[in-house]
Amino acid sequence: MKKEALHGYIETSTGNESNICQIVAIADERTVYEDCWRGYAKDDPVNVNSVTKGVMALLTGIAVDKDYIRDVDQKVLDFFPDYEVRRGEKTIYDVTLRHLLTMTAPYKYKSEPWKKVCTSQDWTLAALDLLGGRKGLTGEFKYATLGIQILSGIIEHASNERCIDFANRHLFLPLDIPEHVIHGDSSAEDQFAFFMNKGPRKNEWYSDPQGTVTAGWGLCLSGEDLAKIGMLVLNDGVYKGKRIVSESYLKEMTAAHLKLGERFGNMNYGYLWYKPFDDREVFAAIGDSGNIIYVNKEKNVSVGITGTFRPRIFDRVDFIEKTVLPAIGK
Repeated sequence: MKKEALHGYIETSTGNESNICQIVAIADERTVYEDCWRGYAKDDPVNVNSVTKGVMALLTGIAVDKDYIRDVDQKVLDFFPDYEVRRGEKTIYDVTLRHLLTMTAPYKYKSEPWKKVCTSQDWTLAALDLLGGRKGLTGEFKYATLGIQILSGIIEHASNERCIDFANRHLFLPLDIPEHVIHGDSSAEDQFAFFMNKGPRKNEWYSDPQGTVTAGWGLCLSGEDLAKIGMLVLNDGVYKGKRIVSESYLKEMTAAHLKLGERFGNMNYGYLWYKPFDDREVFAAIGDSGNIIYVNKEKNVSVGITGTFRPRIFDRVDFIEKTVLPAIGK
């Protein structure tokens, strides 16, 4: 399929590709493909859902590089010295950043209590209240969007600045990504509207009432922004000759720490990034509705795809490999 045919295919799709807003591909240091659909322009941001987690992994690495965080094996409670641990709770004392980053942290719930956390005044504190439990550290993978909120609090306590300011200064602006602001409203009604909205957003990031950004969802980026972040990973932490994050951390972030089950396509999991294949240097930050940063080191290409809300669309790795890469000659 050629580039022109790809545009028409997505334009008329009624299937999984019917919600795609933007596709941008960067290969060999230049943009080789960019296109838009559904009334979106090239620079329009989209809520990229759980791709936000992949960005948080990078921010954590930057904080480690700058010695705000000693290493990923530092205890979570080191950053919250005033937090009052609930009586009888012991496991929380042993939870580290590595547990958060690999989704092996234990939580005291069967299903994520969205209402409890997202109607509270401090979502980081509410997430800490969920951490731990009687089972201890089992090493079991437990996908947790709410629990990752703790990472935002850690970065803020470690760096002594708001997470969004830290992101702007150390990641977004160095990557020529527009400066972001917090979304502002965090009411239940606004959260629903934010998720369901199908129009372009601002360069914003959702936050709790304290102004702490959501670590598991709610970051708004364009397809070009996603491809730039992918290029950073592709180039081992360097962008336009400037070191943004260390190569050693990125190797840890993209390493296969866990093998996931069928629900997650039998992919490997690193630090909030996926490694879809056991024997290939392909990595991805994946969000609901098909939002994705795709990085292929073998073909030296980064692809960013955005999409508005549509349920039951998880990843677009197969679509990129079978459709997008052939269209750009990769």
